[in-house]
Amino acid sequence: MLKEKMHAALNHQIKIEAESSQIYLGMASWAETKGLNGIADFLYGHADEERMHMLKLVRYINERGGHAFIPLLEGPKNEYSSVNEVFESFLNHEIEVSSQIDELVGLALSERDYSTHNFLQWYVAEQIEEESLARTILDKLALIGEDKGGFYMFDRDLVNIKSSLSNENTGI
Repeated sequence: MLKEKMHAALNHQIKIEAESSQIYLGMASWAETKGLNGIADFLYGHADEERMHMLKLVRYINERGGHAFIPLLEGPKNEYSSVNEVFESFLNHEIEVSSQIDELVGLALSERDYSTHNFLQWYVAEQIEEESLARTILDKLALIGEDKGGFYMFDRDLVNIKSSLSNENTGI
């Protein structure tokens, strides 16, 4: 059974994950309207992934005897000045989410809720991957600079970047 403090904190994390999905949908829509279909597809996929993170929390809370609450969300930002701004926002958001996950882990330990601590380790690992992904994308954008050909290839190949990074991290 979840303690009251942990129950409330996990429900708050549902909102954070739902907001993440919405933020990435807004970014994807912006990119798509700019003809950046590779970037849009990447961000649409990321929005779906964040929704799955939210659902994982919903199921966990309910399985542990709590009641997951589905939050009301405000609309995300829908305009960006550049692709760099999109991915800088992406990184900053992931850093914020990592901080929230760290707070949850700390709470689980202070509450002696080892089941939730164990559950949250997946999120800790996921956030390390997400921040690394965002930094890699920003590094690639910095390398490309103003090269339109390089940017075209970046947009075209972005949908494959996450799977190639995962393979590097696992040695596959």
